[in-house]
Amino acid sequence: MIFERLIVGPLEENSYIIGDEATKEAIVVDPGDESDRIIEIIQDRNLRVHSIICTHTHFDHVGAVGDIKKATGARILIHKEDQQIYETAKDQAAFWGYDFDDIPQPDGFIDEGDTIQVGNMNFKVMHTPGHSPGGICLYGDGVLITGDTLFKGSVGRTDFPGGSMEELRKSFRRLLSLPENTKIFSGHGPESTVGIEKRTNYFVNEFL
Repeated sequence: MIFERLIVGPLEENSYIIGDEATKEAIVVDPGDESDRIIEIIQDRNLRVHSIICTHTHFDHVGAVGDIKKATGARILIHKEDQQIYETAKDQAAFWGYDFDDIPQPDGFIDEGDTIQVGNMNFKVMHTPGHSPGGICLYGDGVLITGDTLFKGSVGRTDFPGGSMEELRKSFRRLLSLPENTKIFSGHGPESTVGIEKRTNYFVNEFL
C-alpha cells in the first residue's frame, strides 16, 4: 500500500493519498489545502487518482478539491447529507478569516455500505454522523480513516451546524467496535489504534 499523510493548511488538517503499489491506482482523501504538495506526490509516484473523497465537507477538508480534480480528472465524492455544508464552504472559510476559492460541485455521492476500490484494495464506506450530518469513515486493509469523527484521545466537535452529540456517540461506539489492531488516521493530529482509543480516549466513559 502507498500511504501518504500530509499536514496542510492553517488548521493543520491531515490529507491522505492512498494507492496500490501494483496498479498505481489511488484516491485522495480530504485535500484541504496546499494542492501543490499533494499533486507533487501524485506525480512523483506516477499515480492515477480516480476519486477525491471527503470524509466531511468543512472548509479545511475540501479547500484543494478543485485543484486536485483539475490535475487528475478524479471524481469528487461526498455524502449527500453534507451537500449543503459543501456549498457553503467559502462562507465557512470567510467566517474564520481565511480566503477560499470556489470549488466545483461534487461528481457523486457515497453512502453506508459502498465500497471504494483502489487497485487490489477495498475500503468500506461507513456513515458516521455527529461532527457533521454526512460524515463518513473509510475502513479497509487494517486502516480506518476517521475524518473529524474520532481523534487520538478525543472526538469531533458537535457545535457546528448539523452537529449532533447523540449521533456522534453512536458513531464513536461503532468505530470502537472494530478490531483493536485497526490503525486510526484522523482529520487532525497523530495516528492511533482502536485498542489504544478504547483504553485511553477521554470520551470512553461517557460514550460507551
